[in-house]
Amino acid sequence: MLIGVPKEIKVHEYRVGLTPDSVREFTAHGHRVLVETNAGMGIGSSDEVYRAAGAQIAATPAEIFAQADLIVKVKEPQAVERQLLRPGQILFTYLHLAPDPDQTRELVKSGAICIAYETVTDGQGGLPLLAPMSQVAGRLSIQAGAAALERARGGRGILLGGVPGVAPAKVVVIGGGVVGENAIYMALGMAADVTVLDRNVTVLARLAYRFGAALKTVYSTGASLEDYVLQADLVVGGVLVAGAEAPKLVTRAMVRRMKPGSVLVDVAIDQGGCFETSHATTHAEPTYVVDGVVHYCVANMPGAVPNTSTYALNNVTLPYALALADKGYKKALLDNPDFLAGLNVCQGKVTYQAVADDLGYEYVDPRAALAGA
Repeated sequence: MLIGVPKEIKVHEYRVGLTPDSVREFTAHGHRVLVETNAGMGIGSSDEVYRAAGAQIAATPAEIFAQADLIVKVKEPQAVERQLLRPGQILFTYLHLAPDPDQTRELVKSGAICIAYETVTDGQGGLPLLAPMSQVAGRLSIQAGAAALERARGGRGILLGGVPGVAPAKVVVIGGGVVGENAIYMALGMAADVTVLDRNVTVLARLAYRFGAALKTVYSTGASLEDYVLQADLVVGGVLVAGAEAPKLVTRAMVRRMKPGSVLVDVAIDQGGCFETSHATTHAEPTYVVDGVVHYCVANMPGAVPNTSTYALNNVTLPYALALADKGYKKALLDNPDFLAGLNVCQGKVTYQAVADDLGYEYVDPRAALAGA
């Protein structure tokens, strides 16, 4: 099979779909890999490094989309890339379709087989291909939030960990999943005053056991959420409903009552955001202010640290991508029900229930879609 790796073109996106190490794995399995020139520069890997790993170098993305059987990316295809997809071509990347009707419509129109990293499951309720980027984003949320709290950036002028004699910042983490756990880890490491809210007492118990008395755990209700958000200097939103649009937990009315110069970091922005006042931003202009509250809503947070992010992502995506190349997409998906959960669009049909429900498409069972493909 011919695997294509175009250069990512989203603003300030420096990650790449395959590392040179991953290319070497594909070539060892007898496949060809076509990488767009300079695709790996963001992770410090030149065209020469990719050639040494066995890849061929393409001058343009059009060349890759025209030839490749399987396209491996990081971010959702941008509008110009979606026009290059063709019927029967396999696209394996993050998609986040639920809040993106334009992308969904064009992927349906393309006739491609579109498999989303973020909806592949592990049989235990986890999302293994989302987890490493959630780890990165969770840790980055505290770095970004700490910087946004600086006075020159519009924040309250508070040092996250304080100093002896001056209290640290109050950090509230909404959601105790992978994002939340990693945000807590960083915030506690910086000596902040940290509280986590979640609606799952088992999750709260696990976090309390891991972090001990340094972490405050609170069951999330409308009243408790409002109370802690209004006290906070930094709020991290890390709530995810797999494949669906994120719930709006912090309302516009709550934002109006927050401390001036406090900071909201919306890690769920890829799925529409969990704050009512959120809209997606870029690394070029990461923040904006609403009612005196600084909002950090970068839609590709891990792109800020592409080297770490790309290798962490490839560690988990490589076995699935190899299965697609070795077995073909039908057998690879049908052999693994957890991998099948990643199929979002198949040759004009929406095959993920939450996307169909959110955007008004007819849902087609993925097995039925594959049988007709």
